[in-house]
Amino acid sequence: MTWLVVFFLWIKTYLVYKLYFNIRSESIFQELLLFINPLSSTLFLIGISFFFKDKLRKIMIVALSILGTTILYINVLFFRFFNDFLTLPVFFQTSNAQDVQGGITELIKFTDLFLMVDIVLIVYLLTKHSISGMKIYKRPALVVMALSVGIFVLNLGLAQIERPQLLTRSFDRELLVKNIGILNFHVYDAVIQSQTKAQRVFADGSEINEIVHYRREQYKKPDMGFYGSIEGKNIIVLSLESLQDFVINEKVNGKEITPFLNDLIDESLYFENFYHQTAQGKTSDSEFLVDNSLFGRDSGAVFFTHSGNEYQALPEELREKGYYTSVMHANNKSFWNRDLMYQSLGYDQFFDINSYEVTEENSIGWGLKDADFFEQSIDLLKQQPQPYYTKFITLTNHFPFELGEEDRFIDEFNSSSGTVNRYFPTVRYMDYAVEQFFKQMKEEGMYENSVFILYGDHYGISDYHNKAMAMYLGKEEITNFDSIQLQKVPLIIHIPGTDPQTIETVSGQIDLKPTILHLLGINTKENIELGSDLLSPERDSFAVLRDGSFISDDTVYTKGICYDKDSGLETESSQCEPYFERATLDLRYSDQIVFGDLLRFYDR
Repeated sequence: MTWLVVFFLWIKTYLVYKLYFNIRSESIFQELLLFINPLSSTLFLIGISFFFKDKLRKIMIVALSILGTTILYINVLFFRFFNDFLTLPVFFQTSNAQDVQGGITELIKFTDLFLMVDIVLIVYLLTKHSISGMKIYKRPALVVMALSVGIFVLNLGLAQIERPQLLTRSFDRELLVKNIGILNFHVYDAVIQSQTKAQRVFADGSEINEIVHYRREQYKKPDMGFYGSIEGKNIIVLSLESLQDFVINEKVNGKEITPFLNDLIDESLYFENFYHQTAQGKTSDSEFLVDNSLFGRDSGAVFFTHSGNEYQALPEELREKGYYTSVMHANNKSFWNRDLMYQSLGYDQFFDINSYEVTEENSIGWGLKDADFFEQSIDLLKQQPQPYYTKFITLTNHFPFELGEEDRFIDEFNSSSGTVNRYFPTVRYMDYAVEQFFKQMKEEGMYENSVFILYGDHYGISDYHNKAMAMYLGKEEITNFDSIQLQKVPLIIHIPGTDPQTIETVSGQIDLKPTILHLLGINTKENIELGSDLLSPERDSFAVLRDGSFISDDTVYTKGICYDKDSGLETESSQCEPYFERATLDLRYSDQIVFGDLLRFYDR
């Protein structure tokens, strides 16, 4: 009976890989690895029942099978929204749990009952099959455990042949699951998290020297035509929830999706190859990137795990230059641990949900509707001393993209994905809300002395909805190359009175901090930051994403494959070779700074 349970969980895990996670193999050898990798962990988990006897063994067989299935299903739900696998830091971010409950029902599918079929069958068979009188057999139990370890070692050896140095790629969770299995990945993740906790304890000042040298080599001089051009002006940053670039200057059902942003681009600096670089921290990751010019964690959220670090953050630097710094966000102050993290980043004020009047009439989905949020925020802006640096974080265009009829300016798209269909009306509403904000700023006489920086914080549509996205984009399918291109988000820098310009440089959120500082006339040469000024004539056109993918003018690299950017087709890996070291070092040095809290040792 135990072996039958092992077989069921093994095959079920493999089917989840193919049907739920959509893991693809590029060779028979990769498919073989994908097929065998659940066996070792499944055997180990169910083998625990050998240490029990009689009825208790029956209970343990069912309980362990349920445990394995539960781990699988939690990952399925997580994957459907985040297009990623659950990690330990995310699992313990319990303070966010109540805020995401509204989207859970959207993620649950009727076909998920398939995952329970084997458990029902096991319970039925156990009630018919007597194992009473069975003793605890320690030797067979230990043999089973040893066998599971042996299978894992064999699995890992084969995986290392397919992907050398596999276990050094903790940022590529799909690759790890693909090669060692989902349950083994969770064990591996726990080990990695314990190691990162130890990094701060054993870090010393010597580690920062290599990073300082690297930073000075990468430093790019500013464009003196822009340097200091906004000195003394108020800076307003709009973090636009889930806004991807594919909606810009596009239509759905014959109507513009972002009419106001389209017009604003014609009066602004627009960066058309700007990528989000977030991971599991989503909006909080984008905040961290913009404020620090460092990457967030490859798993979990740095806002939770390293809120006590020493930082050289943008708000702190601006405060030292006489700016009042604040965040306006109509959500609970503890969500993403913002109340603590903002103190570490040097913000003077956090206007959270308690600063706003939120009612059933003016809220939907995740909270206060964007138009009401901006309208109420005008009075808060007036209360601040000038000059100020204020970041707004919107809410309405958040999964599952709920919207009332009174706020629907365009119809939904028509596809098999309700998420994709609803995305377009909520984006259109957000565009309307931003338009009203600009109108109010002009009416209040606050527009001319302000600079507006608008950017999408992260993707809104995950790879889980690729079929519907292919339909909207008029493609047969969404390839891995297409998925990377869909990580583009808008970046608009609107400086009243400045000539518009579309800038093609490949860039990411990590580049915003040095850009803002140079626009203010603040030298960044001695700063520890991994981005570079978007307006610098010396700038390298390059962006690395948190999962190790990277983009240049000519190539895209993702999931171990190099693509020609013009054709979107696979090309020789040598075309991507010049960028591997840069991508690796950017991610490595950022992790060293964050995990080791190295900025506590750096004195400019």
